[in-house]
Amino acid sequence: MGALLWACAAARADAVDTLREFVREVKSGRAVFMQVVSSADGQKKRSSSGSFEFERPNRFRFAYAKPFEQLIVSDGHKVWIHDVDLNQVTVRKLGQALGATPAALLAGASLDKEFELAAMPSDGGIDWVQAMPRQKEGAFQSMRIGFRGKELAAVEILDGFGQRSRLDFSQYAANVPIAQASFRFVPPQGADVIEQ
Repeated sequence: MGALLWACAAARADAVDTLREFVREVKSGRAVFMQVVSSADGQKKRSSSGSFEFERPNRFRFAYAKPFEQLIVSDGHKVWIHDVDLNQVTVRKLGQALGATPAALLAGASLDKEFELAAMPSDGGIDWVQAMPRQKEGAFQSMRIGFRGKELAAVEILDGFGQRSRLDFSQYAANVPIAQASFRFVPPQGADVIEQ
């Protein structure tokens, strides 16, 4: 029994080490994602899908394709959110937009500075790490990052309203070359641009 508990504790500690290794050694990556957002009572609210690319430090691109097109791009200085249907672009400075967010955890470099980390039980073949933001006034309460071996598998976010958002990644590729144009954004002609 003691050996089993030790093995479980070691496996959970390894998940935190895997996250630290991911932040330290994976300089770029891309994946396809499926996102499901559930209400506080656990009922499925909506799902979406798209692609994700990042390059450290602080450059990323979330391209939502279904059910509505939305693009979130950071060049390392600013973050643009383009709602295609509304033809509206919101622009924020990176420091204001990123902070202790999931994007900061995936594309940033200040893991232990921004988050308290704790290993969680494995579930469904995924080893989980809980990341609690050190700054408690943020937009979310907690986040879990899941790995299959050394491969990023999922991110689950619990926001301040009790909504749970889970992104499951597939076709994940680490340390791949990504065109710098992926992290540039020029608002489309005629778009309403809101600077925050």
